[in-house]
Amino acid sequence: MDTEITPFRIEIPQPDLADLRARLAATRWPDAETVDDWSQGVPLAYLRDLCGYWADGYDWRATEARLNALAQYRTEIDGTPIHFLHIRSPHADALPLLVTHGWPGTFAEFEDIVAPLTNPSEPGEAFHLVCPSLPGFGFSGRPRRSGIGVERIAGLWAALMRRLGYDRFAAHGGDFGSFVTAQLGASAADRLAGIHITMPFAAPPEHQVQLSERDLAGLAALKEFGRTESGYSAIQSTRPQTLGYGLADSPAGQLAWVAEKYWTWSGHDGDLEKAIPRERLLDAASIYWLTNTATSSARLYWESHNKAAMPPVEIPTGCSLFPGDARMPKPWCEGRFRDLRFWHDLDRGGHFPAIECPDVLVGELREFFRPLR
Repeated sequence: MDTEITPFRIEIPQPDLADLRARLAATRWPDAETVDDWSQGVPLAYLRDLCGYWADGYDWRATEARLNALAQYRTEIDGTPIHFLHIRSPHADALPLLVTHGWPGTFAEFEDIVAPLTNPSEPGEAFHLVCPSLPGFGFSGRPRRSGIGVERIAGLWAALMRRLGYDRFAAHGGDFGSFVTAQLGASAADRLAGIHITMPFAAPPEHQVQLSERDLAGLAALKEFGRTESGYSAIQSTRPQTLGYGLADSPAGQLAWVAEKYWTWSGHDGDLEKAIPRERLLDAASIYWLTNTATSSARLYWESHNKAAMPPVEIPTGCSLFPGDARMPKPWCEGRFRDLRFWHDLDRGGHFPAIECPDVLVGELREFFRPLR
């Protein structure tokens, strides 16, 4: 079995960037929405402005150089090529931390937490950081067969950490990364110091439990999400291939598909750029477009959505709940995460805390893992 780990650099061919600009210029636009908000989707004026900036203002080469300043690698595990960041702390006894993104995220969303986690002012709080790209996302390989869902990815991640020489490590994740991290907490419990997640999910307990007002508000928000915001999930979990033809052919369509989620799921007062700078949004859209992974990333929903098991987790678990993110009742989560040591309801941030409020996320990770080192 090939266990080689090779350095990786992002080098997008110039013709691909020229093609992107040409396609943006040739976009055939739909008519405008008939409402004054986002209830029908991304407003036409907003998307035209964002696409104009993508074509004429955004500098992919600057993004490429910035990301290439981070140590990137590729390796193949069980036939699946995996791309990942691996930034070792200068402090040799740092705790290895595996960080997993979700959809429509990428490894690049963790850029702002790399330095404070790997080289903090207090050496005892340092981490060796490993940030893989999910299979089918970005610069990881696209699965050529079905069956690579949450459980399988957790197995790949455990093998990756073993290959990197980390027999004991910690793990963090959000969105699909929360599901992968929780699965790791069950399937690789003997190797984990603990897990930290920002979107814990659990089934309701069989017996009646007392729910707080915040718990009830979280359930109400999830119900409303299902009613008004879940169309993307229904499509990606049932017909990702059909969706992919449009997203693979139209950068404006690809941008709209992910921009809506960044707008809806982040914490802001109507101005997305207060939470997610447009350059960071375009970093994500560019990675999806330039790697042609709209379809393969959407397929993770087909593989895992409402199919992934939610096994009990017996190891130390921490949950940081950001107000703009999904929130399940704490008593439900206590039924699944049997050693829930850390539950913080925060006052700012949303679904993308590593971009929106990296200082808060770093603080949460330090605090939770401090006694587990």
